[in-house]
Formats: sequence, C-alpha cells, structure tokens
Amino acid sequence: MATVRPIRSSPPPPVPLDSHAMDNLQYIRETMERAASFTAVPGVGGIAIGCTALAAAAIAARRHDLASWLVVWLAEGLLAWTIGFAGSALKSRRVHMPLLSGPGRKFLLGLAPPLVVGGLLTLALFQAGMGAPLPGIWLLLYGAGMLTGGAASVRVVPLMGACFMAVGAAALFLPPEWGNVMLAAGFGGIHIVFGTIITVKYGG
Repeated sequence: MATVRPIRSSPPPPVPLDSHAMDNLQYIRETMERAASFTAVPGVGGIAIGCTALAAAAIAARRHDLASWLVVWLAEGLLAWTIGFAGSALKSRRVHMPLLSGPGRKFLLGLAPPLVVGGLLTLALFQAGMGAPLPGIWLLLYGAGMLTGGAASVRVVPLMGACFMAVGAAALFLPPEWGNVMLAAGFGGIHIVFGTIITVKYGG
C-alpha cells in the first residue's frame, strides 16, 4: 500500500516577534550611528587650547636652544590634549552621544595617524638637531588629521583643518625665526576663531 505524503513540507516554526523587533532596532541604531556626525568637538575647549598656545608661544620665544624650546611645546601639546579630551567628554555627555560612538571612532581614526607621524618626525628631527621644519610639520599634520577626522564631524572642522594646513605650508618656507609666530597663529589664533564658531553654532 502506497504512503501518502504531503505535497508541501511543513513550514518552519515562526520566529518570535520580539526577535524581529530587536534585529530591527539594532539595524536602525547602527544606521543612525553611521549617518551621524561627531558633534562633541569642544568649542570652549578649543578657545582654551588657543589661549594656552599663545602663552606657550610667548614662553618658547625666550628659549634659544632646541631642547628647551621643544619642552615648552611638548608640554603645551600635553595640556592641549587634556583640555580637548575633557571638553569632548563633557560635551558628548551633554548631547547624549558616547565619546567613542561610531562617529567618534571615525574622528579619532582619522586624526590619530597624522599625529603619530608628527611624533616620529619630531623625534627624528630633534636627534638630527633640525628644529626649523617642526612648526610647519606640526601644523600641516595636525591640519591633515582635522581634515580627515573632521569628515565624520560637522563641516566647520574640516575647514579648520584646511586652515591649519595653509598656515603650516607657509611656515615651512618662512625663515626659522618665524616658527613661534606661525605656531601662535595656528594653534593659538585658528583654535580661538573656530572654537568661537563651534561654541556659537554647535553648542559649546
């Protein structure tokens, strides 16, 4: 006697509705995170960094040997990073965006490589006793980092990076005695101007 088989196989068990909902929420969250801009660039922090850079330029101008001049600017760099990180952390908390969210990670990944290159070049040039190119190199690489990292941020940040690169390019071809002036114009003036813009337009 022949067995009777169903024409259609039995359907798979239904997926629970809450599983679909969780998958959809995860997809929406990831999509929004990828599309968002990193808005935690600190405006007030940028102004503060600019002010400390102007002070560092005034102090460094009185240092006549490369080692002590470099110590002043490295101390300023450490202070600037502390101010910038603290300002970004406070602003990200205020806008309810984790500092290392998708846009935050993109910003850091764009900013970090030029700064690492700048650190290595600083060490190599210092060992060779060549301090003259450092202001131009610092400004160019910091600007490049802001330009690439700023692609994940608001439009004014890449524009700030382009301004740093322009000042850095000029610094490379000016006499060495202009180095502190160009560093003051870049790390001081540009940070203050764009920090003010960010504070007014993007909430501090």
